[in-house]
Amino acid sequence: FLMGCVIFLGYWFHTKDQLLALDDVERKEEELKTVFEKKARLAVNLEAYEKQLDEMRESFGAMLRQLPNKTEVADLLVDVSQTGLASGLEFELFKPQAEVPREFYAELPISIKVTGDYHEFGDFVSGVAALPRIVTLHNVSISRRDAKTGNLVMDLTAKTYRYLEDDERDGGKE
Repeated sequence: FLMGCVIFLGYWFHTKDQLLALDDVERKEEELKTVFEKKARLAVNLEAYEKQLDEMRESFGAMLRQLPNKTEVADLLVDVSQTGLASGLEFELFKPQAEVPREFYAELPISIKVTGDYHEFGDFVSGVAALPRIVTLHNVSISRRDAKTGNLVMDLTAKTYRYLEDDERDGGKE
């Protein structure tokens, strides 16, 4: 009986706490293994991620080069209007509006109203898409002008974008 009491008391005061500590350490070990496996999967793909990041930077740089600076905006407006004229459209309205500043670029909306036929509209949209600078077309609506001639009227907003220089971005935030 005395031997049983000694073993029980030894277990109770010495071994029980060590077993609880062992359970905690084993649980922590499993958590650390999970974290390690996640990080190991990321580390294996690190080279691919870095390559993808470099490609994204190149692509971003190429897109930035497509944004006109202040001096190129006038030429771009001429290009858009020339594209419409070359497509055979008649301009009723070509009105550049005020710049809308964004985080690192500014939107330059242009209200356009042209008259022509459906195929001329298609040529115009294709020509604008082929411009070397980024121009997007928004709020496009086409309506019939004259049922006899088949002429249509297209109202749209063309937006081009201009990269804001560092001093313009900092000046706008103050």
